[in-house]
This record gives sequence, structure tokens and C-alpha cells, in this order.
Amino acid sequence: MDPTGAHDTYDAHRLLRGLELFRHLDAATLDELAAELEWFAMAGGTTLFEYGDASDSLYVLKSGSLGAFKPAQDGAFELDGVVAAGETVGELGLIVDQPRSATVRALRDSELLRLSRRGFENLVARHPQAMLVTARLAVKRLLARREGAGLSAPRTFAVLAHDAGVDTRGFAQSLREALARFGECALIDAAAAAGQTSAWFSALEARVRFVLYLADGEDRGWRDLCVRQADCLLLVANAADPASIWPEKSSIDAEQALHRPRHLVLLHRGGVIVPGAARRWLDVVPGVAYHHVRGAPDIERVSRLLTGRSIGLVLSGGGARGFAHIGVVRALREAGVQIDSVGGTSIGAIIGAGVAADWSNEEMFDNYFRSFVLGKPLGDYTLPFIALVAGRRVSRLLREAFGPRDITDLALPYYCITSNLTAGRADTHRVGPLWFWLRASCAIPGVLPPVFHRGEVFVDGAVMDNLPVDAMRAQGVGEVIAVDIGADDVLHAEVEEFALPPWWRLAWQRLFHRHQRPGILAILLRSGMVNAEAASLERRARTSLLLTPPLGDVDLLDWKAYERAIDAGYRYAQKMLGRANASRELP
Repeated sequence: MDPTGAHDTYDAHRLLRGLELFRHLDAATLDELAAELEWFAMAGGTTLFEYGDASDSLYVLKSGSLGAFKPAQDGAFELDGVVAAGETVGELGLIVDQPRSATVRALRDSELLRLSRRGFENLVARHPQAMLVTARLAVKRLLARREGAGLSAPRTFAVLAHDAGVDTRGFAQSLREALARFGECALIDAAAAAGQTSAWFSALEARVRFVLYLADGEDRGWRDLCVRQADCLLLVANAADPASIWPEKSSIDAEQALHRPRHLVLLHRGGVIVPGAARRWLDVVPGVAYHHVRGAPDIERVSRLLTGRSIGLVLSGGGARGFAHIGVVRALREAGVQIDSVGGTSIGAIIGAGVAADWSNEEMFDNYFRSFVLGKPLGDYTLPFIALVAGRRVSRLLREAFGPRDITDLALPYYCITSNLTAGRADTHRVGPLWFWLRASCAIPGVLPPVFHRGEVFVDGAVMDNLPVDAMRAQGVGEVIAVDIGADDVLHAEVEEFALPPWWRLAWQRLFHRHQRPGILAILLRSGMVNAEAASLERRARTSLLLTPPLGDVDLLDWKAYERAIDAGYRYAQKMLGRANASRELP
């Protein structure tokens, strides 16, 4: 960018008026403030200030985007937030007079306005309300970051064709129509931008909400410019084509270092996802988000995901109570809620996989009825050296239900949670054989044998994270709907004892008084979940809409309560969605 004379032609008064920090100021004060601002340009990758530097200025981002990086446990710096055009950065340091709490770098070519500490203090002296507004803005950002919303949604996108055989223009035109629902969107190709200056690009990005820079030809200079102008890269390829390196691999690798988001868009013909396509392309372009596009609904979903307006569905574990998830999903669909991403634990992971596979309501009911009710998944008892059940039947039923597909073959972005006992952590699985990681996610300690993989031991995800909202928030979704079927108040005893009676009396009581004491399967299942309950309370607070169907009459292992649990989840969700819609809280 050429800074010569740019500040003279730029309407700083209008920019400041649009910022919450300066909105309350009168025109005369805005003119004085604009005169104190210093304009300058930064190339992508350069540093504005370092972690620990003195807080001597406040900055207004005119165009481009900035990334805030904070030190991680391994000593490296990780992206903590993104500053979008029209936002401010550095105000917190001025308020508390403390060193910079993050390193801020330009994620792309950017233009900024700088207000010195002296200028800020003069402003506060004349207008004390400015300090209150600044403090409110800083606290709002801190709270948003705590809730996982520290990343601003991108506004400019480079749509990069893999080769001439990809209908990138058709995709870009459809994406423009989808984005236009959230704000004016411009589609710029090489012809439209020919001969234009950096000031033209800045004015365009300031005027419209979104800009798509389309690079579908062989003009290398234009493709490079598209990359430099974009907050986000969209790499478009035909899913069925052989995977190969992107034309501008060096530029794309550089973007990974800059932490600009990159998305792989795989176009499928005939409305059917090509098995294994995502894994092939991800091996070539690792570390990117990916999207399967079969038609207009998928493009609309991509537009919601790109702009932070998507809805993520998180499903908890809870044994047979998890059938209620099927009813909740049906109610969400009937209410017109568009589910864009899915994640879950244990039975929630299994039900969520059906949602991510685009199963219809009828397919959900029939497939899970066949697997859980007719299939009797815990029926292959064995000598209890490791577990009460051999696990072969569960593995077979999962393979029959989901086939050989990889997690990346699912229509919607999906993850499941396991508890890694070797590492002592909850692991999030977004790639790999779907049935295999579902088997691990539901491996109830003591009931089903663990999954042993590459020297590590994996058991039921509910042991460590029974409501995996954090993993969904980390994807940058706009809203999170969580269904917590809970496992509290499910074990009861009708006897007072500290030791079991003789086996023959115990057998007699189990035969004729089945509810006197809980069985070993229920005890093991509940024991595997209880430690995660306290953490779930905090995760509940991070949801946009929390659904907790009342299932007190459904035991954890009562597979025969299949239809009753589904109906309870459906009726409860209908009622709660009606209330949320009436109060305009429905995402």
C-alpha cells in the first residue's frame, strides 16, 4: 500500500463516528481528535507491538485485519483474537497503564490510525465519559473472549480455484447470494479490479459488508493480490479429482504462519459425497477447515460458518437416556433450526454422527432402533478380566450402521470425545474411522473394554467431558445448542446395608424385587460419568440454548425405553423452542 496522501483523502471523521468508543463525541471534538491521529500502513506479517511492550497508544484499524497472540504453555505464541476493520486495539493497556498483554501482528496488508497516550488523556480530560465507554468496551471484549468469541468473523475472502476445471465462479456467485443475506456482498474478479489502486480496494471494503476476490484464471499477479487482500482463503477443488499441491503453495503456507483462516471447499457432483475425498485433499493441504458442497443448502451452511452465524449442536452422554437426542433433533428440524456442526460424547456422539451424516428423522429412528433395541449391544458378556462385555457386538453394530466412512466423509463438520487414560485428557476426534472412534467414545469403564490404539488407552468420553461445548466454541460457531440429558438422580437403593446378602438371597431379590438396589452395569456407568458432572455445569453456561429433557423415569441401561425417551425429548424440545421463539431467544 502506498501511504502518500491517503490520510488526507480519508474521511477520519466518519470512521470515528462509527466507532462505539467515539460515538458520543460532538463534531468539533471529533475534528480535534482526527487531527491528532497518525495514519500508517502495515504489510501482512509485520508486528504492531510485542507482548510486554509499554502501552503508549490506542489504534483504530481502518482496513485489513490484526491478530492478537498470547504466550502458550510451550513458550510459543498462539492466536487469541482477531481485530477486524473498524475496531480498536490497545485501549485496555491505556486504561490500566500496564504493559501489552499480547503481541499484535497484521494478518494481511492493513491501514491504521494511531492515538497517542497524550491524545487519549486529553480526550478523557475534556470528555470523562470517554473513559467509561472505553472501560465498557474493554470489559465486553474480555467477556466475549472468555465465552470463546474472541475471533472476529472475516469480511474479505479470496476464492482460489485449484485448476481451470473447477467451477469456482459458479461457487463464488452462489456464495455471494448466500452472504448477501447478512449484508451487501461484492464479487470482484481480475477484470473488475484492472487498473484500480489500493485506495479503491479500501473504499470498496469500507462500503460493503463482504468482498469476494475471485481468482479462477492464470493471472498470477491477480491471485497474489487476492491473497493479500483477504481475511480468509477459500481453496476450491473438485472432490473427485486427484489431490495435488495448490498453485500458490508457498503463499498458502505463509498464510498458515499468519493464522489467517483457510477453508478447503470440495465440490461434489450428483449430490453424493465422494468417500475418502476429504482425507486425500487434507493430506495435501493440512491444517485447514473443510466443507463438502453438493448444492445450495451446503453453500448457505458455508456462508453461516464463515461469518460466525452458524449453529453448533452438542449432545451429552447418558446411556439409554440418550435416545431423547433423537426427539430433540426432530423438534429442532421442525422448528427450522439449521444445524451446521455437530459434536458429542458417548451416546451423544453416536446420535450426533447420524445428524452429521444427514440422516432423515425416519432413518435416525430406524437405524438406532435396529442397533440398540434389536441388536442388544451389551449382550455379549465375558469373563470380567477387563470388562463385563466383550465389545464385539457393539463394534459390529457400529460398523453396520456407519460403514467404512471416515469422520471427514460426514456431510456436516463433526467431532466426538474420548477420555485418553494414558495422557489423562479428553481427546477430540475430527478425522479417522467413524465407527472406531464412536466405539472408543462409548467404552464405559468396566462395562465395555477400552479401545487400545498406538499404545494409548481410550474410554468413554463422558468420564472427562460429558458436555463438550468447549470443542464446539473453539470452531468459532455463532451459537451453541446443547442437549444435556444428565445422569443425576438415576441411582437409588431401597435397602439399608453395608454388605451383600448370600448369593442365593441376592438372586431371589433380583428376580422378584428388581429395584431394591442398582445393578453392576448401572453402577459402573454412573461411576464413569459422575466426575464430569461438575465440569458440565460450567460448560452449560457457555451455551446459547440449553435443553435438559426430564428423563427421571428412564434408567441408564433401559434400551426398551427407546420410544418413550425419544417422545420425551421431542415434546420437551417443542415446548422449550416455542418459549425461546416467543422471547426471540431462538438462535
